[in-house]
Amino acid sequence: MADYIAESKDNAQPINDEKSSHRLSIWYHPIYTNGIHPDARFPRDRYTKLIDNLNTPEYSDKFIIEQPTEASRKELIIAHDPYYVDNFLNQNLTEKEIKRIGLTPWTPQIIPRTLLLMGGAIAALDHVMENGGIAGNMAGGTHHAHYDFGSGYCIFNDLAVCSLLALSKYNLTKIAVVDFDVHQGDGTATILQNIDEVLTISVHCRQNFPFRKSESDYDLELPANAGDEEILAMVAKALEITKQFDPELILFQAGVDGLATDALGKLNISRQGMSKRNEMVFDLAVEQLIPTVVFMGGGYSDPIRHTIDAFSDLFLSASKANKQFLSKVDLNNVDS
Repeated sequence: MADYIAESKDNAQPINDEKSSHRLSIWYHPIYTNGIHPDARFPRDRYTKLIDNLNTPEYSDKFIIEQPTEASRKELIIAHDPYYVDNFLNQNLTEKEIKRIGLTPWTPQIIPRTLLLMGGAIAALDHVMENGGIAGNMAGGTHHAHYDFGSGYCIFNDLAVCSLLALSKYNLTKIAVVDFDVHQGDGTATILQNIDEVLTISVHCRQNFPFRKSESDYDLELPANAGDEEILAMVAKALEITKQFDPELILFQAGVDGLATDALGKLNISRQGMSKRNEMVFDLAVEQLIPTVVFMGGGYSDPIRHTIDAFSDLFLSASKANKQFLSKVDLNNVDS
């Protein structure tokens, strides 16, 4: 086992100096970009461009940018085959396994990148469970990773890991994984298929990857070229199912690859429609006071600025909702 792999983690250290209990905490590390080879067929610059955007005066007073620590092997094997985990950590995956994942050519930094990405998701989970409100990871949403193999740019499944950690660490009994990426959350569905405490909902394009779909608890499929009205109606249906489930935690896969400008999406949602989708999720979280973790998911627009704008909108909306959530909690505490 590589000697840098952490089996326990200290509290993440914030990059920003100022703190406010009602600002949105987001986990980020430069290795989210630098851990991917410049020649990889993946828009690695979206992370640095997004953090630059969120550090502008328009946004910077709304966020606390936190630095993650590495996820441990123990945390990963709660949702993954130990043999697969060890083969990845020890650089023993076959060429076929690596090709199925993508992000090639791999660099040695792919290992710490993956562990820090997973650590960011876990830190965001811990934050909302300990403090309430909303938090996010500025990467992840790795819903194509399965129990014993990776796929579609996903090595380990942060949604599944966080779900199972929340059940074991915080004794939750109802968790909703709400996946609105344009691609079905197939790995999440298979890993969590026999976990009754976790509801998996995927709203995705029927004619898109993965072409052999898994079975979520609810798969709400959209035809290619669906626009705002049709997509938002399906989102409303998914959120009504979520509300009826009455979860104690929402894990929101917030991919923006359904944008009309996306190179891989096959849907036609506008920037305004995407923002409305996010607001609908956060409105439910605030209304029901459900702690919520945001996972970034996919986004492959050309030019990439459309993806950056949509993710900026996502975190801005999350920041506003987090403030409403925590203010509501404060008011309830005063009244009680």
